[in-house]
Amino acid sequence: MEKPRQSWAGLWNISFGFFGIQIGFALQNANMSRVFQSLGSSLDDLPWLWAAAPLTGLLVQPVIGHISDRTWLGRLGRRRPFFLVGAVLAMIALLGMPEANALLAAALLLWLLDASLNVSMEPFRAFVGDMLRKDQLSAGYAVQTAFIGAGAVVGSIFPYLLDHFGVSNDALNGGIPDTVRYSFWAGGIALFAAVLWTVLSTSEYSPEEQRAFGEAHAETPQSVEALAERNPASALPWIAGGLLVVLAVRQWSLEKEVYLLGGLLAAYGIASILGILQARAGKPNAMLASIVGDFAAMPPLMKRLALVQFFSWSALFIMWIYTTPTVAKDFFGSTDRTSAAFQEGGNWVGVLFAVYNGVAAIAALTLLPLLSARIGKARTHMVGLLCGAAGYASFFVIKDPAWLLLSEVGVGIAWASILAMPYAILASSLPQAKLGIYMGLFNVFVVVPQLLVATVMGSIMKAFFPGEPIWTMAFAAGTLVLAAAAMSLVKVPGEA
Repeated sequence: MEKPRQSWAGLWNISFGFFGIQIGFALQNANMSRVFQSLGSSLDDLPWLWAAAPLTGLLVQPVIGHISDRTWLGRLGRRRPFFLVGAVLAMIALLGMPEANALLAAALLLWLLDASLNVSMEPFRAFVGDMLRKDQLSAGYAVQTAFIGAGAVVGSIFPYLLDHFGVSNDALNGGIPDTVRYSFWAGGIALFAAVLWTVLSTSEYSPEEQRAFGEAHAETPQSVEALAERNPASALPWIAGGLLVVLAVRQWSLEKEVYLLGGLLAAYGIASILGILQARAGKPNAMLASIVGDFAAMPPLMKRLALVQFFSWSALFIMWIYTTPTVAKDFFGSTDRTSAAFQEGGNWVGVLFAVYNGVAAIAALTLLPLLSARIGKARTHMVGLLCGAAGYASFFVIKDPAWLLLSEVGVGIAWASILAMPYAILASSLPQAKLGIYMGLFNVFVVVPQLLVATVMGSIMKAFFPGEPIWTMAFAAGTLVLAAAAMSLVKVPGEA
């Protein structure tokens, strides 16, 4: 049997929940630096406070991917239970965030928000592959990207619109402005409603139907069998590397954020040892053995795309952390988080983020399909990444904040390509029964660069560019150029 072809209404319903999830991400990305600074955080502490978000994604997505591949809850299906649970928890975090009156409370709520968004988001990537034929995957991920862009526009511009309509934008007594407070509340409700739409309007293919499509689940993964042949001692260099990083922090008095990098290396080594021991003990379906085994046995195409993702998301995370302090200082002339100029700059960042997401929504449905049909998916992604690099570099030549809107056009094209092209390339080459775990593992290369930025960028800026956040845009431009160069190594089947 062949999967039924989805109509445009079907494509809409499959991905509409991502509209709400991205409202949550946009509110987080555009406002959390502002929230932290309003509650007393210094510029140097921002990367450390942000580190919880990508670390959560690193832990959550592979686990949820592994579990959802093996889940079937009758009428609720395989992926939709995770959509729903994540949406409820994310709504709670968004409703509670404006009530945070201390940095610790805000950081804990950011952790809950990011964990919940990842619980919902990871299965959505696999859901597209579950529901669509291979010849509809590009269209499916393009529609998903359009909803991501549209949701981000709504989430990013909300504080600016509320300010325009007279809601107070003042951070009184070091608190959170009402514009941000009401935006988080509205965003929480919108997120839950959008995810509920997808849960109620779609029905998943049962395990019996998947077998009829030739997509039965492999009960004994070969990757675990290969893992059982490895020596546990092969993972010791990861632990040693982590310990060396910790010692380096102590020896040279590096920033405390670098401890996280050492812990991450050591944790992967320990997880690898435990996974190898589980595989050798004859437990092929044990979660840790499956995750470690699948990570070690990634297809070659996925490995090459992983390098592209690493550089791409390094640039994005730099942008999310440092755009607000950059725009406030260099374009609105203020570093005082309690000043009207700083808050005005924060609102303008919301507009800028709305523009790049709006451009992404349009580019995903128009520019990217046109380019990929003419020059192929790989070259299209290279063009998109270079447009983003040009957008970041333009921060150094633009003086009027209004002209930063032009910069965001380039960033928006890159964002559309980053969200659509790697997943369209990847989903068509992965085994259908393991889409959840592989999409979760692919997220590792979204998260690790964010953790590196969170642990290293603060030290670099403090050592070489103290009080000059605009130089982070140069780092963002450079990493996107590296991503485009790495994309030249990706050979897409059927393309020259």
